[in-house]
Amino acid sequence: MASLAQQWTGGLRCAPVLSTRISRKKSYLYPMKQFQNRGGVIVSSAGGVAIGNAETRERLKLKELFQEASERCRNAPMEGVSFTLEEFQSALDQYNFDSEIGTKIKGTVFLTDANGAFVDVTAKSSAYLPVQEACIHKIKHVEEAGIFPGLKEEFLIIGENESDDSLVLSLRSIQYDIAWERCRQLQAEDVVVKGKVVGGNKGGVVAVVEGLRGFVPFSQISSKTTAEELLDRELPLKFVEVDEEQSRLVLSNRKAIADSQAQLGIGSVVVGTVQSLKQYGAFIDIGGINGLLHVSQISHDRVTDIATVLQPGDTLKVMILSHDRERGRVSLSTKKLEPTPGDMIRNPKLVFEKAEEMAQTFRQRIAQAEALARADMLKFQPESGLTLGPDGVLGPLSSDLPAEGLDLTDIPPAEDDTIKASADDSLDE
Repeated sequence: MASLAQQWTGGLRCAPVLSTRISRKKSYLYPMKQFQNRGGVIVSSAGGVAIGNAETRERLKLKELFQEASERCRNAPMEGVSFTLEEFQSALDQYNFDSEIGTKIKGTVFLTDANGAFVDVTAKSSAYLPVQEACIHKIKHVEEAGIFPGLKEEFLIIGENESDDSLVLSLRSIQYDIAWERCRQLQAEDVVVKGKVVGGNKGGVVAVVEGLRGFVPFSQISSKTTAEELLDRELPLKFVEVDEEQSRLVLSNRKAIADSQAQLGIGSVVVGTVQSLKQYGAFIDIGGINGLLHVSQISHDRVTDIATVLQPGDTLKVMILSHDRERGRVSLSTKKLEPTPGDMIRNPKLVFEKAEEMAQTFRQRIAQAEALARADMLKFQPESGLTLGPDGVLGPLSSDLPAEGLDLTDIPPAEDDTIKASADDSLDE
C-alpha cells in the first residue's frame, strides 16, 4: 500500500511504447511491386498474404492512443482523476489495520461451516472463527451462538494460519472479559444471581454464573446435601471473591439464602417443590431456599412412611414455622394447614386449597397467645389502662374503671419515709 502511494506521489511512470509487431513484420514484406490486389487483399506472387490497409490503419490508430496515454502519464498523471492524493492516502489508511495477535478488528461473517465461520476483515485474505472460539458457552455449531452470514461484529485476533496467511479470530475471549466485568459489578451491587451446578468435589460444587465457572464451598451451602444431589440444580448465589487475574470466582449460597429469608415471616404460606425424601422428613425447595418439612410436621396423624404421602417433584403449600438465618435453615409445616387432623394424608388437595385460610386462623391464635402473655405482664400494672378483650386483643380497661386508667391522686400520703420510698418504687415499676 505504501509503495503504491509513493508511485502516486511521484507521478505515474509508463514505459515508452516500443515498436509494435506491425513494424517488425513490415521489414519482412516483399517490395510492393511483387504483390497483387485481389478483392482488397494483397497477395504476393509467392503465395504469402500481407496485412490489409484497413487493419493497418486500425493498428496505427491504437499505437497513437498508447503513445498519448504514455505522454499523459509522464506529463499529467492526475489529469481526469476524481480524487486527490490526500483523499487516496486517507482511503488507504482506513484499510491499513494492525493484524498483530491480541488486537481487535471489525469483520463481517460471509460463510459458515461445521467447524466455524469465515469472516471478511478487509485484509489480503479472509479470517476464520473456529466454533470453539465462537461463544463463551460450549456449542456444537456457530449458529447456536447467533452467528450467521451477514453478521457484523468485533473480533479478537488470536493467531495466524501459516499455510494461507489467514487470521484466526475469537469472540469467546471478548465475552470472557465482559463476563468478568459483569461479575465485578454484581458483586459491588450485592446482587443475588442464579448459578447452575455443573460439577463438584470433596470441597464444594462448581456453578456457572454469567458464563464463568465459580466455586461454592460446602461451608457456603445452606443445606446439608452432597454434590451429586445438587448436580444440574440452580442455586441462588452471591459473590464472595471476584479475581480475574487469578481466575478465581468464589460464591456463597448461604448469603443469598439469608437475604431471601429476610422476606419470609413466620406463619406465611409459600409454594414449594419436594426435592428429596429422608427418613426424618422431606426437603422442600421454596424459591431457591431449601427448607425441611419434618415428619412430625406433615400431619396431625402419624406418618410412618413419608413416601406414602409425598414424592419428589410434588408441589405443595407449606407454612414457615421458623428460620435460622445464620445456619440458613428453614422449618416448614403442612400439619398447621390441615382443616381437620389427617387431611394431609387423606385429602392433600383440600389442604392446598384451604392453606391461606388455615394460616390466617393460625396467625390469629398466635396473636391471641402473645396478647395473653403481654396481659400477664401488665396485670400488676393497672396504671397502663389496658385489659385483654375476649378476642385476645389488648384494649381499654373495663367500664368500672376510667379509660385513662386509675386516679393516683386519691392514694393516701405515706406515713414515713420507708413507706413513701416503697410506694415510689412501685410507681416506677
